[in-house]
Amino acid sequence: MAFKDMPLATRPRERLLALGPQALADTELVALLLRTGTAGRSVLQLAEELLSRCGGLSGLLHARPADLGGVKGVGPARRAELAAVVELARRSLTEQLGRRPALEHPQAVRQHLQLQLGALPHEVFAVLFLDAQLHLIALEEMFRGTLTQTSVYPREVVKRALALGASAVILSHNHPSGVAEPSRADEQLTQTLRHALALVDVRVLDHIIVARGQSVSMAERGLM
Repeated sequence: MAFKDMPLATRPRERLLALGPQALADTELVALLLRTGTAGRSVLQLAEELLSRCGGLSGLLHARPADLGGVKGVGPARRAELAAVVELARRSLTEQLGRRPALEHPQAVRQHLQLQLGALPHEVFAVLFLDAQLHLIALEEMFRGTLTQTSVYPREVVKRALALGASAVILSHNHPSGVAEPSRADEQLTQTLRHALALVDVRVLDHIIVARGQSVSMAERGLM
């Protein structure tokens, strides 16, 4: 069924305008972005297939345009539009962290890190460098691959913090396995970096581990 054939009160666009976007299901929100279906398949069915292929909304948000090329009806224009929406979300979160202290908006920090790292197929270690007011200076990927104490070099993190004039940092890395639970190695790495950065008066505020759709704060767990 096309949107125009649905009862007015049940159309996603009208429901969004009347009730707000939070009232819509994931499928309806994606359908609004797609706007039209294909021959023999409604836009809602196309949205449902797209979400199924990506493993849900989180997977769709992390998908690269090339990853969506196998879905019939999602051509270059639609892939570009979806990528643009995700990039706008990233930039909005970056702006929030740049204007307001990171610790006042821990959920924005987590969302930002999940968008950046959550669905990567390889392990990445990143650092949010913060100024004296805890505003974001930069989020930078420092290392990638299998992360251990020997592959994450504290001196490189210290050098970059000094170069940016950072007063504090939030550490983060992803678990491609999909389970965002800190390991003993993660705890040891955090302590190593805390000690190294303390020598140049840079505080480590947290170490956030992210996976697709989830995150864990080691500070909240009392592991720091």
